[in-house]
Amino acid sequence: MLPSPWTILRRTGAAALLLGLCSTAASAATCRDPAGFEKWLQDIRREAIAQGISARAVDAGLAGVTFDQAVMRKDRGQGAFRVPFEQFVKTRVTAGRVAKAAQQLRQRAALFRSIEQRFGVPGPIIAAIWAMETDFGAVMGNMPVIRSVATLAYDCRRTERFTGELFAALRVLERGDISAAEMKGAWAGEIGQTQFMISNYYKYAVDFDGNGHPDLIRSVPDVLASTANYLRAHGWQRGAGWNPGQPNFAAIKEWNKSDNYARAIALFASKLAGTED
Repeated sequence: MLPSPWTILRRTGAAALLLGLCSTAASAATCRDPAGFEKWLQDIRREAIAQGISARAVDAGLAGVTFDQAVMRKDRGQGAFRVPFEQFVKTRVTAGRVAKAAQQLRQRAALFRSIEQRFGVPGPIIAAIWAMETDFGAVMGNMPVIRSVATLAYDCRRTERFTGELFAALRVLERGDISAAEMKGAWAGEIGQTQFMISNYYKYAVDFDGNGHPDLIRSVPDVLASTANYLRAHGWQRGAGWNPGQPNFAAIKEWNKSDNYARAIALFASKLAGTED
């Protein structure tokens, strides 16, 4: 007996749906693609354009990008955050670094005051992060961000996270904040004077110096205001305490999930504020 028109429709509809799914799966970028990194990068290019990122920005960002074994070695060799807190803080919250941060607070008092008025985050916290992340912009890293996040996205350990970082980097390029050549930072893609992940650069960077673009590499007002904006967006409560057990410690943990790192920022800020126990 011949199938009814409804049965044919159901079968062909299901087949079309299956074909569509297979086609999508075939075109999607696959981590550790057996065809190699270049094939994966071609798939990423198609996906980025399909998400609405301009071909111009995609091509500018992905031009010459290669897989970086040095990034993989660093990713597999992390261990600094797992040491006892006393050991961790010894080389990070030093008397010299605290003195430099205090000097920055004095020299840029009006800037820190205006940032606190707008975002609710006091100067000692922002100065502590600035000091601990890059020594006030002195050590920002010189690795190409797009190469780093592309390498980590191609690796299958945290593909989804770093594919998102890669697309965010292309969106920052499209927005015109910085060029691909300027987009350099630490090995995992952190960028700027307080080491924003590039997705956070895209979401939370603010133009505080009024030149039309947020610049977290060169503009200190943009750097410090953007850091405060990130903390406010992650639950910072104006006027509340920041030490472990107090309301704003959770916001510091959103900046860096490491308990050692968050405690070190809180301690550093307390030293600057003169409230250390």
